[in-house]
Amino acid sequence: MTDLVLILGDQLTAGVSSLRGRDPARTVVLMAEVMGEATYVRHHRKKIVLVLAAMRHFAAELAAGGWAVDFVRLDDGDNTGTLGGELERAVRRHGASAVFLTEPGEWRLRLEADGWAASLGVPVTVLEDDRFVASHADFEAWAEGRKALRMEFFYREMRRRTGLLMEGDAPAGGRWNFDAENRSPPAGGLFLPEPLRHAPDAVTRGVLDLVAQRFPDGFGRLEDFRFAVTREQALASLAHFVETTLPGFGDDQDGMLANSPYLHHAVLSPYLNIGLLEPLEVCMAVEAAWRAGRVPLNAAEGFIRQVIGWREYVRGVYWREGPAYIFRNALEARRPLPDFFWTGRTDMACLKAAIDQTLDLAYAHHIQRLMVTGNFALLAGVDPHAVHEWYLGAYADAFEWVEAPNTLGMSQYADGGLLGSKPYAASGSYIHRMSDYCGGCAYDVKVRSGPGACPFNRLYWDFIDRHAARFASNPRMAQSVRTLERMGEDRRREIRADATACLAELGL
Repeated sequence: MTDLVLILGDQLTAGVSSLRGRDPARTVVLMAEVMGEATYVRHHRKKIVLVLAAMRHFAAELAAGGWAVDFVRLDDGDNTGTLGGELERAVRRHGASAVFLTEPGEWRLRLEADGWAASLGVPVTVLEDDRFVASHADFEAWAEGRKALRMEFFYREMRRRTGLLMEGDAPAGGRWNFDAENRSPPAGGLFLPEPLRHAPDAVTRGVLDLVAQRFPDGFGRLEDFRFAVTREQALASLAHFVETTLPGFGDDQDGMLANSPYLHHAVLSPYLNIGLLEPLEVCMAVEAAWRAGRVPLNAAEGFIRQVIGWREYVRGVYWREGPAYIFRNALEARRPLPDFFWTGRTDMACLKAAIDQTLDLAYAHHIQRLMVTGNFALLAGVDPHAVHEWYLGAYADAFEWVEAPNTLGMSQYADGGLLGSKPYAASGSYIHRMSDYCGGCAYDVKVRSGPGACPFNRLYWDFIDRHAARFASNPRMAQSVRTLERMGEDRRREIRADATACLAELGL
């Protein structure tokens, strides 16, 4: 009797639950590159390369460790193009009597997996993905009975559970959160560190050629591929970050510079999210650097909060809220996604910088996503599901369990405040304060209305006006509503008209 274990492209961890306890002598590991997973949204070509190249390297490591690996390549002539189709073929090929897999990271695949037993004619066991600090049951137990699911309180529970940055029962430094110290505008300079680059080997070069051939007009640029595709490389990236970049991580993590896409960011999330790194090992390395006196506490705390706080929290929200979460639209935004999100062709310097960087690197840091592209989509009233699909495809670290709550909840307020206590809407002054984008822009960030004014300024008060009834009772938005009301009805009509004209000028 043969067990068939399906390993997905974001499950590249030697100790993943579907392999743990299996007997290699009676197990076949199936890994399949399928067109359906590469095209269900318009994925960045570098993201496709990252996942496929990492899969191929992981398959080779499994085979070297004694596992029988059945690897289906994207260009195999008999490839059905779907995971279900490849499972069906593999069950027949190997006479498999049972299928095992670790829970997929998307409701889309989780629901599909529920139907595989009937279609395959063999039992299919879906095991929980336990590569996280908090299980589904842990998050449910924490969330039960709470009126609001605020990340800060969840994060404190994760700190207590892991012991990270704790001094007995108290947080190191006497505070749980040093976020207020991590909002400085970027200082710039000639010697900002960069993430470790990894030159493509023969396997990765083969994947680059394949993706160029199969997706000649695909989204994103393939040149200068630099991601880690093995655990060894990912560990080297972690060590490089801790040594060279982490000391400055805290202060300017919310800043943006046109010619410095990384600042002091780690760019480890792609490796965490496909399984090459594990969250606790990353956090322990950061904590060790702080305890050794090599990095300040605000840097270590800010990083660890993102991993065991925010990352775990959004995963809990995603699975708790169910498959309909990605279709929520509390603000009833219906506008199509602008074409320039795909091309970068816009005169708005901040959007052009963030989108061009995305096209080049399949990467933008959280403030570029939240306060530039996300802020614009929010103010313009773009359909949040379209925004969600763009983020899911555009970024190398984007998998739905982590991306959807960040986009629909944090960025677009489409869940009506479940995840975030306020919409992250801002005028051009925020971008001007936190970046160097505005200096060379075709629009004037200091002008509030009219054709030459910054579009963020022209759209901000219209956004408040459209949703004034909803936000009047929001403690973090009520002041903006009161300010709008003091402007008077004539000024509000002018704001509406100017916003309509602005959107028309931008082709929307």
